[in-house]
Amino acid sequence: MSIAARLNRNAAKARPAAPARGRDAKDAPGDRTDHYFEIKTRIHDRLIDMIDLSLLDTLSETEMRAEIAKVTEGLLWEEFRSAPLNLAERKRMLTEIQDEVIGLGPLEPYVKDPTVNDILVNGYKQVYVERRGKLELTPARFRDDDHLRKIIDRIVSLVGRRIDESQPLCDARLLDGSRVNAVIPPLAIDGPSLSIRKFSRDPLEVADLIGFGAMTPPMADLLDGIVRSRLNVLISGGTGSGKTTLLNCLSRFIPEDERIVTIEDAAELQLKQDHVVRLETRPANIEGKGEIDQRELVKNCLRMRPDRIIVGEVRAAEALDMLQAMNTGHDGSLTTIHANSPRDAMMRLETMVSMAGLNLSPLSMKRYISSAVDVVIQATRLVDGARKVISIQEVTGMEGEMITMQEIFAYEQTGVTRDGKVEGYHTARGIRPKFAAKMERMGRPFPAEMFVPARQAGRGRQ
Repeated sequence: MSIAARLNRNAAKARPAAPARGRDAKDAPGDRTDHYFEIKTRIHDRLIDMIDLSLLDTLSETEMRAEIAKVTEGLLWEEFRSAPLNLAERKRMLTEIQDEVIGLGPLEPYVKDPTVNDILVNGYKQVYVERRGKLELTPARFRDDDHLRKIIDRIVSLVGRRIDESQPLCDARLLDGSRVNAVIPPLAIDGPSLSIRKFSRDPLEVADLIGFGAMTPPMADLLDGIVRSRLNVLISGGTGSGKTTLLNCLSRFIPEDERIVTIEDAAELQLKQDHVVRLETRPANIEGKGEIDQRELVKNCLRMRPDRIIVGEVRAAEALDMLQAMNTGHDGSLTTIHANSPRDAMMRLETMVSMAGLNLSPLSMKRYISSAVDVVIQATRLVDGARKVISIQEVTGMEGEMITMQEIFAYEQTGVTRDGKVEGYHTARGIRPKFAAKMERMGRPFPAEMFVPARQAGRGRQ
């Protein structure tokens, strides 16, 4: 007997459908929407009563969808007698109910859409998505706040996290690595809020960034040499500027025979090497105990014999432990930081080191940072949504009480077209970096003409 047949056999035991609300042909669009959600809720509730979830767990997603569709079709025909739906509404409802049972409900189509980069839920009535750097309002909506809470609970429970009134903030991830942030009342005044930062199943490669105009081939060659020469790299940028994408791309240059340890708040890096150990922070339990933060993980990874340490993002006191690792033989480390410029990134590092509680003088702190960090790469999202590497700078040391830096490559914006596209070009600054000598010793020499200023127009968009 098929699962659908066994589900149908349970139908007699399920509670009967609630009577349909009367509907006039001149109902307003809002009434029509509410009527649609009422029918969908009744069918979904009856389906849950009829389904044996243990049976569905034995099937693949395709088989689950097929079995759910068979039972839902029967329920839709029952509803059709008292509350008619047109063909388009029936097809839409069938897909949405499948998504409700085994997916993320109204968000499922956008999770599967490869053109969507971000999904932003502002309460149950409003869902935005970002495509190609631009926000769009979608027709998707949830039934109510409780419906949205159920989807949030489903996401966070998959990765062993929790969200409730005692802990109304949560960072989590989907099974494909996409990053999720959820906020619920009392912190979210207008109802639960959900943000999903999607990651491609096929991560972008350096060649893709060159094709999008995010960088040029000489810049990519230099970054390849920087990583292979085991220089310590700090990737700086704002939210949505492509820091994690760039970090993923740079990790491709790490040799296969090196042991890599990654440390993240929510695992999202997509490394392709085999010898990788991935560590993720853990929040406190319901009793407020058991929290493991990034600082503890950085300290622990030093005992794991890493060749490379990759920290997804430094935000607080773990910056000190990261710098200590860079200064004590764990060269070739990579991390990201939120900052608007390489100079701001240095200032933020000073602030985060001071959060560790050490009694260091400002001058000693700056010397420590300048000794640890070799290269700062600045990523930016421009006004037209394009993401570009706008600066590669070398940290050269100290001059007086200031950390000195020199820019090797930069992006020069020349204007904006009538349709809002940014115009500009990448160029070298005419400076041969001091670390070029180390790269030559590591077998990665670069021709002098590579650093001669010249317009290198980028193509396309990221």
